[in-house]
Amino acid sequence: MIRITELRLPLDHPTEALRDAVLSRLNIASENLKSLTVARRGYDARKRGHIVLVYNVDCDVSDEAAVLAAHAGDQHIRPTPDTTYHLPEATLPEGMPRPVVIGAGPCGIMAALTLAQAGLKPIIIERGKDVKARTVDTFALWRKSVLTPESNVQFGEGGAGTFSDGKLYSGVSDSRHLGRHVLEEFVRAGAPEEILTISKPHIGTFRLVTMVMFIRAEIERLGGEYRFETRVEGLETEGEGTGRRLRGLKLSTGEILPAERVIMAVGHSARDTFEMLRDAQVEMDAKPFSIGVRIEHPQSVIDVARFGASAGHEMLGAADYKLVHHASNGRAVYSFCMCPGGQVVAATSEEGQVVTNGMSQYSRAERNANSGIVVEVKPELDFPDDVLGGMAFQRIWEKAAFVAGGSNYNAPAQRVGDFLAGRASSSLGDVVPSYQPGVTPTDLTLCLPSFVTDAIREALPQFERKLRGFSMDDAVMTGVETRTSSPIRVRRDHEGQSPTLRGLFPAGEGAGYAGGILSAGIDGIRAAEWLAASL
Repeated sequence: MIRITELRLPLDHPTEALRDAVLSRLNIASENLKSLTVARRGYDARKRGHIVLVYNVDCDVSDEAAVLAAHAGDQHIRPTPDTTYHLPEATLPEGMPRPVVIGAGPCGIMAALTLAQAGLKPIIIERGKDVKARTVDTFALWRKSVLTPESNVQFGEGGAGTFSDGKLYSGVSDSRHLGRHVLEEFVRAGAPEEILTISKPHIGTFRLVTMVMFIRAEIERLGGEYRFETRVEGLETEGEGTGRRLRGLKLSTGEILPAERVIMAVGHSARDTFEMLRDAQVEMDAKPFSIGVRIEHPQSVIDVARFGASAGHEMLGAADYKLVHHASNGRAVYSFCMCPGGQVVAATSEEGQVVTNGMSQYSRAERNANSGIVVEVKPELDFPDDVLGGMAFQRIWEKAAFVAGGSNYNAPAQRVGDFLAGRASSSLGDVVPSYQPGVTPTDLTLCLPSFVTDAIREALPQFERKLRGFSMDDAVMTGVETRTSSPIRVRRDHEGQSPTLRGLFPAGEGAGYAGGILSAGIDGIRAAEWLAASL
């Protein structure tokens, strides 16, 4: 097979135009093209009045070698890559405990699935509840202001990505096509097949729930075991220095679980686990992250700003955006986790705090677009000499947001016009905020550091130049967005293990090695491969 990349066609091209373009690009006769398959379809909307579709196409042709030789210097015409995933080969030594995966988010799920498929029958420890029970608890916060600290947007089967836009694309280097394997497993679990071909795939919250349940059933069918509502509270080790090894896990049930190979995939909000790792002398570093707000606009405003007259075209769907500005105070301001046609959700995992996040369903049909507008936090400037200082920094502003919102899990909100003018909001305008359980109009400077509000004030007019309507007076900003990524990175070596605790494999977003569903899933597979290799 031959893959052609960057094949560009008009937005409204007829069906036969794709085949004609392939024939022209390869300079072959029609009878020599046996078949073609779309490997990826995206769009280029950089010129608003001239949007084009961009295809990667796999072609079965006569005399493939001759066609490739004729285009030897063309980087866009090459053999189709082999994306077949090959499971690691490993056998558990006699008497060794089964491998353990801590955390059932995207990283933990893919790690456990890979281990189960390799015949290693992992045990999965999850502090939260199964995904159905967790959904009930999550909706209780959104609808009744009742928080369950161990079962919410952050904790429970499926991880934080379950209540999100379900984006399935990533910027990580992936020469082994592990991302493709993750997507194929998701399709097998019930995701729509189109995620294998569209350039920015997403599946939405409700589909993620059913997929997570399917993957759990598959892991259990292969001999894996889930333990929900169970927290790891300590590590049993032996040896000293670089020879120290993991021997067991202290569980919240009171049990000591024998364990010599453990993948730690706990997510970015497992603050008590980070403290436990520090106390166990597991090497880690403070890591940059970002904080800010969620901003909401009518989705129609974003569609027109991005697509112009093509707004609403079925091939384009709801428009997204990606924005960045380097502020004069030395901080980068950027859009984060943009959710077309979605809603802002309550995402705290600790009592007396307010945290926001974005979510949307597969249809992306809600009235508002929302995105994080966040600013860099730099450990060396903002909490030097404290490896866990980022957690304390996050908590300060989450608690301030709780108070500013009314101390009832309402979120503080402010109109963009008021924010830019430096005055508190006493009411909101035409853009109705989607955050539940509700919002309180106020002044967001009460719950964000000044370097963040200064940078956002500078950035909004610059974003307006790129997207008309972005700084509209009635756009709503809701605070605070603090859980953009983990505030720490747990060190690991070239074998994927902690340098100071052999047998511990830090992985995923919580350990500082991923940022989103797909990259977390990829890292989970890598961790499973490292674990298998260590056997």
